[in-house]
Amino acid sequence: MIKKHSKTKNFQRLALFGYIGLLILMPLWLFYIAPREGHSNGFIFMIYILPLLLPLKGIIQDKIYTYAWANFIVMIYFLHSLTLLYVALDIWVLLELIFATSMFIGCTYYSKYRGQELGLRIRKLKEELAEEKTAHEHHKN
Repeated sequence: MIKKHSKTKNFQRLALFGYIGLLILMPLWLFYIAPREGHSNGFIFMIYILPLLLPLKGIIQDKIYTYAWANFIVMIYFLHSLTLLYVALDIWVLLELIFATSMFIGCTYYSKYRGQELGLRIRKLKEELAEEKTAHEHHKN
């Protein structure tokens, strides 16, 4: 196993801080502290809680691809908090924004640096096309 550098570990901690923070905050806030009127618990669960559970297995297993695509999910909470922040300043909204921002930054840089440590990279389209052209020409001859 390739060792994680301290910078990589710090970004993983930041991602986990944000992720665990959202996992704790959202159910407490939406079910107990300030329940939403006019929405069923099932609706609240499906919209605000279930998306957070999707990357749980990959994060527990420390899969860097999960950290990378979890950013798509955290955008829900980032936009939700910014929208509510526009309406009213509230401690729960600020916490959601802090956790979502922490998770986004942590996931982004953890997946980047851990991928570099493991020698993973996304190939550039130019490289892909050149390789396909070479293979095609070789196959042609």
